[in-house]
Amino acid sequence: MSRVIVAPSILSADFNHLLEDIKKVEEAGADWLHFDVMDGHFVPNISFGQPVLKCIAKSHHMVNDVHIMISDPFKYAPEFIKAGADYLTFHYEACKNDKEVFQVIDLIHDYGAKAGLSIKPNTPIEKVFPFLYSLDLVLIMSVEPGFGGQKYIPESFTKIFRLKEYMVSNDIKKCLIEVDGGINDETAKNAKLAGVDVLVAGSYLFGHDDIKERIEKLR
Repeated sequence: MSRVIVAPSILSADFNHLLEDIKKVEEAGADWLHFDVMDGHFVPNISFGQPVLKCIAKSHHMVNDVHIMISDPFKYAPEFIKAGADYLTFHYEACKNDKEVFQVIDLIHDYGAKAGLSIKPNTPIEKVFPFLYSLDLVLIMSVEPGFGGQKYIPESFTKIFRLKEYMVSNDIKKCLIEVDGGINDETAKNAKLAGVDVLVAGSYLFGHDDIKERIEKLR
């Protein structure tokens, strides 16, 4: 198994000391920095938008992994890429049909970013299969999107395994599998066994003095 990518989610960071917290996870060996963008409409919470991303996108050397949980990804995708997103992941459920999903993927690529597609826990994993040859990443939500600190949904293991199995059997190599929600040293083992490439972790990492050790445990 290749080295898993660890992406701390700033949703769990201390926003009074945000740059300090970002520096801590970078120095501890994190690979990516995960941004959870919520609009209060697609999900029942509001987090932050392009201005926050723009302010901190160049304050570190990690990959800016931006997950937009918003209702109109086609409208807003270019703004998040301009603000500094390296990977931009939107939701399958936010699109009217498959044609619109492909349009958003193409738009993200046209603006120079990597394209990711995410699904909520109740969405069958098979829904992402038609897009895998065009995608750079699939994000499986292992909690209901909207709030941090939730418990990992065990059925996520089956989704990750099924996706990995399909990708291997169809020789799809460039698309990464990411999981977000309830990730800690125990659930990470489960996800890695299923074939995950990227682990998003928030409350497990931020606010602790042993971040470096916790990142190593995730790996």
